Amino acid sequence: MRSLRIGVDIGGTKIEIAAFDADGALVVRRRVPSPADDYDAIVDTVGGLVAEIEAETGERGTVGIGTPGAISPRSGLIKNSNSTIFNGRALGTDLSARLDRDIRIANDADCFASSEARDGAAAGARCTFGAILGTGVGGGIVVDGVPLRGPNAIAGEWGHNPLPWPQSAELPGLQCYCGRYGCIETFLSGPGLERDYAQAAGSAARVPDIVAAAERGETAALSALERYADRLARALAAVINVLDPDIVVLGGGVSNIIWLYEELPRRLPSYVFSESVETIVARAAHGDSSGVRGAAWLWP
Repeated sequence: MRSLRIGVDIGGTKIEIAAFDADGALVVRRRVPSPADDYDAIVDTVGGLVAEIEAETGERGTVGIGTPGAISPRSGLIKNSNSTIFNGRALGTDLSARLDRDIRIANDADCFASSEARDGAAAGARCTFGAILGTGVGGGIVVDGVPLRGPNAIAGEWGHNPLPWPQSAELPGLQCYCGRYGCIETFLSGPGLERDYAQAAGSAARVPDIVAAAERGETAALSALERYADRLARALAAVINVLDPDIVVLGGGVSNIIWLYEELPRRLPSYVFSESVETIVARAAHGDSSGVRGAAWLWP
């Protein structure tokens, strides 16, 4: 009988579940919209998905959960989640009760970085920084295959530092859900890019539509992507200056903008404190399913 590992990635817009065998091969995967602003419905949705997977495979598996935010070492409750409905909740305890078993739970960016370091774009790298550019902006650090957590459970949280080397038009910045102004997340999240474009174009568009408009030569879209690339280069340069990772792996919806992988190597040398930049910037090998894979492998 194969040993089933189940991973769940709880995102701001979707919940993904996947089951893997002992060798890491995908057995089955599901993805559903995340119930909006309904904590109990999210817990029930995860419970229902796990039950479906186990009924289909005929096995009871271990369950790892990737979630926005982190578990506070002091209270045991979720903190720092951009899906604010989780903050102050005992998500791990509630899911364990709903699933009737012990579970393992970790920050979704840590799961993402661990997945890519294990057998993805960062396989073989000693130090990996995984950056999620999605509904929010998160980060995870993996060194020698081990994710860093830190005594405050905030290792890698670059999204809630101020945007480096701000221009006058970027000050003081928008207020973030964390209560501060000018956080990297407000600029580099998918909603941040969409908001920047809308202000310039006078009309709203989603990230894929902005990219398509830029490819058609639309001035507002081109300018928005130029601003985004420069801001991303500044934000990553600050990480590289402190951590000096072998590789930065980008994930999340905005990471699908292929043009960024041409622009970032060109822009980073202007900001990194080095005569050259050897750090690789790569797209996640496992795409937006990398987080769910990392969650499954929270169990050794």
